[in-house]
Amino acid sequence: MEMKLVILSLLLAVVTADPMMLKEHSSMLADSTINLALNLYKTMVKDQKLSSENLLFSPVVVASSLGVMSLGAKDKTAKQVKSLLNINLRDDVLHPTFSELFNEISNETTRNTTWKIGSRLYGPSSVKFRDDFVQKSKTHYRHDHSKISFRDKRNTIQSINEWASQTTNGKLGEITNDVSGVDGAFFVNAMYFKPHWEERFHETMIDKRGFMVMRTHTVSVPMMHRTGLYNYYEDEVNKVQIVEMPLAHKYSSMVLIMPRYVESLERVEKLLTKEQLNTWFSKLQKRAVGISLPKVNIEVSHDLQKHLQELGLTEAVDKNKADFSGITGKKDLHLSNMFHATAFEWNIEGNPCETDLHAHEEMRSPKLFYADHPYIFLVRDNKTNAILLIGKLVKPKGNNHDEL
Repeated sequence: MEMKLVILSLLLAVVTADPMMLKEHSSMLADSTINLALNLYKTMVKDQKLSSENLLFSPVVVASSLGVMSLGAKDKTAKQVKSLLNINLRDDVLHPTFSELFNEISNETTRNTTWKIGSRLYGPSSVKFRDDFVQKSKTHYRHDHSKISFRDKRNTIQSINEWASQTTNGKLGEITNDVSGVDGAFFVNAMYFKPHWEERFHETMIDKRGFMVMRTHTVSVPMMHRTGLYNYYEDEVNKVQIVEMPLAHKYSSMVLIMPRYVESLERVEKLLTKEQLNTWFSKLQKRAVGISLPKVNIEVSHDLQKHLQELGLTEAVDKNKADFSGITGKKDLHLSNMFHATAFEWNIEGNPCETDLHAHEEMRSPKLFYADHPYIFLVRDNKTNAILLIGKLVKPKGNNHDEL
């Protein structure tokens, strides 16, 4: 028996150590985040409540919670969870590969970008988590676990909000003031993201400007400005501007997609397909761009359960059908809520600017990217092309509101 375990361990070590295999599998996982990002985004904006509000989520972090579900799901429930991940990998390959990818893209030290991530599974006090499930979900997906008495809604909500605040160093306050169910499992993701620009914005070039939420409603916000060399493309047919701004160490980039004129984002959102994104990315060219961005913080919290349900996750939320026996050993658990909350900060911080940048010939006639109206943004990993975050800024917080 001991010899078999040794041989098995050696075989696993060989597989894990194969960099080409890891690269191939990581690429497949990264590609699945693009599908998840676009499918979930489009499903969410169909919700009338979200169509004109700020929206933000991390497809990679959502995928991590789906990965935890797949660890404990059985039969049809497991098939539905894996269909959302849309990746054909065996469990013994999927979970370690995701761990490898997740650890790399979320490494704050290596990437010099602030990204605090916390994920937790709350279960009712009546169930017992299997030890092997707890260990695997911690190892591969960095998910914590907690028991809660869901009969006491007030304490449940307080506990979730306090944990989210601690996880994000106080950046997230209240992520929910209600829970729709009190007898199932809660998945909660809490994050704080602040990009560290490859070249910082000028601290002396910040002023109050009007952000046009719509043509008849303007909010006064601080705007930060800088001119630099960026990947840029202007889609004349679709009347859209795209600019890519590298983050520190250039491991990832912020991509901004903005309609040329003030309008609802609905038209541009319909353009969001993997093929269209690839077309835009392929046409980006480095050139001088004068960029103005709101210097603001946004806090966004979503309950993703109904949106995931619309994408096909129907068994997991049905207490009579859900099979998470891999979590508890029994069919006594279903998904009640899936909260996903993010605090996102646009600030000037970054590496020092190149001192003789403006002496370059190409800097003489910059394009203008003036983000004074709603736009879509995403953060993508430059190595794997995984989408780390995707969202839209529609209503920045402002000190003054100006009704035109």
